[in-house]
Amino acid sequence: MTYELAAIFLGSALRLAAPLLLAATGELVSQKSGVLNTSVEGMMLTGAFLSAYGSWLTGSPTLGLLIAMIGIIPLSLLQAFLSITLRSNQLVTGIGINILALGGTTLAYREIFGARSNMIVPGLDKWTPFGLGHGTLIGDTIFNQVWLVYLGLVILILTGIILRYTTLGIAINAVGTAPRAVDQSGLSVAKIRYGAVLFSGIMSAAAGSLISIGDIHTFTEGMTNGIGFLVIAAIIFGNWKIGRTTLACLLFGAASSLQFQLPLLNIHVPTALLIVLPYLLALLAVAGLIGRQTAPTALTQPYQRS
Repeated sequence: MTYELAAIFLGSALRLAAPLLLAATGELVSQKSGVLNTSVEGMMLTGAFLSAYGSWLTGSPTLGLLIAMIGIIPLSLLQAFLSITLRSNQLVTGIGINILALGGTTLAYREIFGARSNMIVPGLDKWTPFGLGHGTLIGDTIFNQVWLVYLGLVILILTGIILRYTTLGIAINAVGTAPRAVDQSGLSVAKIRYGAVLFSGIMSAAAGSLISIGDIHTFTEGMTNGIGFLVIAAIIFGNWKIGRTTLACLLFGAASSLQFQLPLLNIHVPTALLIVLPYLLALLAVAGLIGRQTAPTALTQPYQRS
């Protein structure tokens, strides 16, 4: 019984951590370039709605995912335009876009499906890579995940390699620490930051899609429920390093999974405490109680050519 519960817990933790991992991959690149994309929550919510609507409209969840990733581009460009071109306060613009996304998706959902709709949309298929334990308890609970989870892990690894070992990665890191030096070298600070924010938006849309058409196969108002802010906290928790950020996302996923697993072990903990646990861990990270954080030097600082 303990073995079965452990397998279920690991599978649940990975499933709940997957949207965090996808969004954190893009958000980390954005922050490395010096742009704090606090609108990641709104972008995830928008992606969740667009993918659900696209899947319902076309009958294809893959097309729904593609629609979400393309449809998020205008919102990403808006965030980039406000924070990079207009040099607006990145916290304020992010909060504004989050409010816009919440109101826009709620209105669109009610207009298209009705306020009390219980629509079910086609969802993404699950896949067990290389037949790992297929048909066994481990295979069916841990490795049998939506294929987007594995694609996200591949993108995560590639992103880590690019940031560490390639010219593009060096440029992204340099823009976040010494943008004037990058400008003097002949590279465009604005173009690099625009690209980073755009990548963050696309990955956030994929993360939202994983929730709506990968997990529950429907859309509900405000369904991201603060996950985007956990993404930012995971990056702080991970000290802006991709490996530690990955571990932080897995930790938050495991903390979320506890609210479903502890009752199965007859461990009675107040439900409200279990729900708030990942956010409590996030608060400890933001407060700096898990060690010293070293953010990119130019994070949140607009750059203007002299």
